[in-house]
Amino acid sequence: MADEANSPEPYLRIDRLSKHFGDFVALDKVSLDVFEGEFVCFLGPSGCGKTTFLRAIAGLDIQTSGTVVQAGKNISALPPSERDFGIVFQSYALFPNLSVERNIAFGLENEKVNKAAINQRVGELLDLVGLPDQGKKYPAQLSGGQQQRIALARALATSPGLLLLDEPLSALDAKVRTHLRHEMKALQRRLGVTTIMVTHDQEEALTMADRIVVMNHGVIEQVGTPTEIYREPGTLFVADFIGAMNQINAAVIGESQVSIGDKQFATRDHQYASGQSVTVAIRPEDIVPTAGDGQVTTDNSFVAEVEEMEFLGSFWRVSLSNKQLGDVNLSADLSINAIRRLNVEPGKQINVELPANSLWVFPDSAG
Repeated sequence: MADEANSPEPYLRIDRLSKHFGDFVALDKVSLDVFEGEFVCFLGPSGCGKTTFLRAIAGLDIQTSGTVVQAGKNISALPPSERDFGIVFQSYALFPNLSVERNIAFGLENEKVNKAAINQRVGELLDLVGLPDQGKKYPAQLSGGQQQRIALARALATSPGLLLLDEPLSALDAKVRTHLRHEMKALQRRLGVTTIMVTHDQEEALTMADRIVVMNHGVIEQVGTPTEIYREPGTLFVADFIGAMNQINAAVIGESQVSIGDKQFATRDHQYASGQSVTVAIRPEDIVPTAGDGQVTTDNSFVAEVEEMEFLGSFWRVSLSNKQLGDVNLSADLSINAIRRLNVEPGKQINVELPANSLWVFPDSAG
């Protein structure tokens, strides 16, 4: 109780938010607290409800039920114009007939800010996003990355308490996207503005977010830091959606023990009963190649045959099989040094270990 008493009040409190489109439930009693200065990513596949969630917070799609409280004020029924946020859309939505300066000034002009203050603020924002000399140009004269920076400057012009980003980088090419996400995160940290970003790009979420909200079918599957989401997945969906993951059909044979084919493995602790069908999951980078010439050193070790190899730049993704495991092919990510050291090549046998603390046990995915 003492921890709760000392914890800060959330800047944004969303309670049991639902959104129905006819018979379709886009959001189903979703609750979330966002704290001041946080960068939170809504992550999930297309159609999972993440954009609907963002639009409900903005008032662009009023929720069917539930409440949104921002800075202690219930904004659930307010129109977007009376809510305190700036928003950047995937398409930038810049006004093509207005110069860059006028685009940025748009919200300030609506608020009847005097011209001198507007000019000063526009200049500050152009400096902030690294485009001090582009004010007189029109959006069509800018690159996609520059347009996105101007859209961000426009969203920040009125100094909103909340910044909403709807897939802001998805229209850009990979190199620009990588550069801009670092810039945006640095800018958010510098300004301290509470930010929510919608993305389907797991790498984007992992590199930018303080916390990630993983969504699926209109509900929140898990909320946590990028490390927690990646290393401590709460469900098979989260484990599979974030990063690569081997999924193997298995049967429980005891506490922290499963059988895969004819072989037994120790796993992380789980609550499933003996005989129950489960799915065991392990990340490719957690499969450990071990030295040796066919000698199995632990219960979780076995000799595997290299089926295929795929070069991915900084590592090789190697497909492994073993007759004891039955019809199972495992993907293992091995460093270039490990490939050289063990002389790994298709058709060769290597020793590998599936460490018990890297073997997650989930309910049977088929069930």
